Amino acid sequence: MEALIQTKGLLSLPSNPKSLNFFNRPQNSLRQRIHLPNSLKPKSANGFSRNLDGYKKFGSFLTPTGLTPTQKVKFHVCKASAAAVPDGDGAEPPKFLGVEVLTLKKIVPLGLMFFCILFNYTILRDTKDVLVVTAKGSSAEIIPFLKTWVNLPMAIGFMLLYTKLSNVLSKKALFYTVMLPFIAFFGAFGFVFYPLSGYFHPTALADRLLEFLGPRFLGPLAILRIWSFCLFYVMAELWGSVVVSVLFWGFANQITTVEEAKKFYPLFGLGANVALIFSGRTVKYFSNMRKHLGPGVDGWAISLKYMMSIVVIMGFAICGLYWWVNAYVPLPTRSKKKKEKVNMSTMESLKFLASSPYIRDLATLVVAYGISINLVEVTWKSKLKAQFPSPNEYSAFMGDFSTATGITTFTMMLLSGWIFDKYGWGVAAKITPTVLLATGIGFFSLILFGDPLAPSMMKFGITPLLAAVYVGAMQNIFSKSAKYSLFDPCKEMAYIPLDEDTKVKGKAAIDVVCNPLGKSGGALIQQFMILTFGSLANSTPYLGGILLVIVLAWLAAARSLDTQFTALRREEEIEKEMERTAVKIPVVSSNEDGDDNKSLGSSTETSYPTNS
Repeated sequence: MEALIQTKGLLSLPSNPKSLNFFNRPQNSLRQRIHLPNSLKPKSANGFSRNLDGYKKFGSFLTPTGLTPTQKVKFHVCKASAAAVPDGDGAEPPKFLGVEVLTLKKIVPLGLMFFCILFNYTILRDTKDVLVVTAKGSSAEIIPFLKTWVNLPMAIGFMLLYTKLSNVLSKKALFYTVMLPFIAFFGAFGFVFYPLSGYFHPTALADRLLEFLGPRFLGPLAILRIWSFCLFYVMAELWGSVVVSVLFWGFANQITTVEEAKKFYPLFGLGANVALIFSGRTVKYFSNMRKHLGPGVDGWAISLKYMMSIVVIMGFAICGLYWWVNAYVPLPTRSKKKKEKVNMSTMESLKFLASSPYIRDLATLVVAYGISINLVEVTWKSKLKAQFPSPNEYSAFMGDFSTATGITTFTMMLLSGWIFDKYGWGVAAKITPTVLLATGIGFFSLILFGDPLAPSMMKFGITPLLAAVYVGAMQNIFSKSAKYSLFDPCKEMAYIPLDEDTKVKGKAAIDVVCNPLGKSGGALIQQFMILTFGSLANSTPYLGGILLVIVLAWLAAARSLDTQFTALRREEEIEKEMERTAVKIPVVSSNEDGDDNKSLGSSTETSYPTNS
């Protein structure tokens, strides 16, 4: 790398004077004043300092050896080549496949930890749905009530406890304190809680309450009926939010540098989908064990024991990798200066969202996705239970679903860069709602108008219910893969051209208001529909209409945000170009007539330093 190094009109030399290469500019012969740092002033016997291989320094002027200091010496505009300075004693750090060994000692264990965490998360996510949806006396109608009245309060309570523990425990102790209860619970559930669930589930009390309150309260009462399964559901949800988001990414950000993160974090996303593929195959394998067991054997209980054993083994592997990195990998040095964090209350967040059209459109995208995916997913799971009432069959299908999601997301991540480069931010932002709308229309149409199509479908060996299950699965697979590969990058990119104040406050507002609102909004709508119309099936036409309105609002917000985003990016590029063209580097020189302080910018013939 070559650069002119000039300060206040005086040409300063780099620490390596041999990197100076002089070239002639006969039209503008200059005598430069060159100030050397003290480190380059070793005194010789005659009082002069010798530098630049044959030049002696007298006062502030350089003279070639053999000339007197009073003789004028002409130096021309020079070019400084930045020399590479080796680290330490001059030896480069050891590398393997072009990557520093120290970096590999961090990235490889982190990649294995991420694989194990997401492998477990896929097993837990598929299992939690099987438990609460296929349990006797329960259905998919339990999910909206479970998310709102059990999952959300426990998540808030857990984070409050985590905050308290973080103030009194070290980072290592905090990691193990959070991880080990998860491992213990999932192991105990497979071998104790589930086999003995018939003894401590209040089935008789739930039946009496259901008879008194009516079938529209089936969902809320199912939480009481199968409370241990609901606890498993919440712990599985917390694994995704706490272990993945808080523990893993907090640890990764602690031990990696910014340069390492830019290079290797995208690979973690691809690795996550590889874990999704393998864990989906694992769920499918153990779910099919029922076929090889004799009559009267609870195949799902045996499958659950095997899968929870894998979760426990993976959990201990995560702890082992964490211990190894802390024991054998040095942590990078961090600046002690802390950034000021903007904490906004809910009301302040709402006011800020309402005041900025740009942030308002971005918030609409986030809320619309959360509501839309929830409306379709719960309705699909109710049809999935009708098609696959057995826990083993339901679980086997979810294993195939996870594998397909992993493969599709992996492919979409590889294509996302090409989509951004060729079509831009606007098209990428509209793909997710378009996919969700198209597949959502097909799914709800099969539910509402499937009976007239039944004779035609039977020719292909499928029923309207099975067709709705497959179309709903496609809707979930493509929507989630588009969300991971396109929607999330678009959302984060939208913050980039904002000024720093709006960027920080806007992100805080969306984190405080929009994420929870998107997740719980769909559940609240479904609860209202179930309590009003009696069941989820009776609410299906209205849910389809609500989905259409929300996705259309999503597309309108994406179009508006694209216009504003493009304008801000254009302004940013113009400002950067103006800053580049406005930079001038004056060189102070003394001309032949002795005017020592006259700059080139004020001379009749203007000259600027140029890099060859």
